[in-house]
Amino acid sequence: MKVLGISGSNRKDGNTAFLVKKILEHVDEEECSEIETEFVSLAGKTIKPCTGCELCKEKKWCVIQNDDWDDVAEKILECDVLVLGSPTYYYDVCGHLKNFMDRTYSFYHDRKLAGRSAIVVSVCADRGCERTLETLEGFVNTHEFSYLGFVGGRGYLPGDILRDKRALAKCKEVAGKVIKLLRKDSEFIKTL
Repeated sequence: MKVLGISGSNRKDGNTAFLVKKILEHVDEEECSEIETEFVSLAGKTIKPCTGCELCKEKKWCVIQNDDWDDVAEKILECDVLVLGSPTYYYDVCGHLKNFMDRTYSFYHDRKLAGRSAIVVSVCADRGCERTLETLEGFVNTHEFSYLGFVGGRGYLPGDILRDKRALAKCKEVAGKVIKLLRKDSEFIKTL
């Protein structure tokens, strides 16, 4: 069983990445050989926007080439649970992650992502976290993921998220849902 965490932020070690990694760390605490976690940051990756060409309906894969979308998309197809995070830019997901999400339209035609589970994560400095979460929830609902919950945090400068005790507690809570889903006899669940 594989849990994949993706931070859509252009800050490799920013607050969004921290929360996504924190969820994965809690899952790793289970020390279960059946559960594997992996973290991917979109920072430094080139993700071109969808061109609306509709060729993916025929090819069953996005036809845009020479960027990093394919590698990350393959990882999503291999996971059982996706933890997807974005910082809030103007009350919504950041453009870099939106490009990535739009390109998964190529999976929509055959429901290639259906049946997986997902957690969504957003971080905002002040306001807009809720709308970012709604966009992420719309993405996972459209692809027919089973929704395991969300984490919304507040932070602007690097490390600010450490002061958001509610978001940190929520990371543990949603990690517990992942463990419960993937492993019914978990001791971790009993401590929540």
